[in-house]
Amino acid sequence: MNEKTTARPQGGAEPPGLTALPNDRELVMRVMPMPADANPNGDIFGGWIMAQVDLAGAVLPMRLARGRIATVAVNQFIFKQPVSIGDLLSFYAVIERVGRTSVTVRVEVYAERDPANPHVVKVTEANLTYVAIDAQGQPRQIGPG
Repeated sequence: MNEKTTARPQGGAEPPGLTALPNDRELVMRVMPMPADANPNGDIFGGWIMAQVDLAGAVLPMRLARGRIATVAVNQFIFKQPVSIGDLLSFYAVIERVGRTSVTVRVEVYAERDPANPHVVKVTEANLTYVAIDAQGQPRQIGPG
């Protein structure tokens, strides 16, 4: 990885702040959560983040399948840090596996925080599987015969 990080604290937790966004994965989406996306505690709803991850995760499989796809599994979803109103979220994706009709993608979400003293934190990581489907919603082979 080409991320610039500090030493990882004991217990395997993410470092408190990265100094840069990753450059070894594809940036597929950026979004800033707004007040309507927050719960009563002021944190962004996990469900809102999950929906954004699903959208971002679909970008590479849709390109690969050259057509319609559907989410068939959320294999893993980890909320590492809370997300706040005003965080600029960057969604990075990498294809992990391509099957006959399906594509599995890893999505990592980073928040750029505090413009006066900028720092980056990984807030979410997920692994999702999408399947290519035809006009009738049935699985179809990815790519040529």
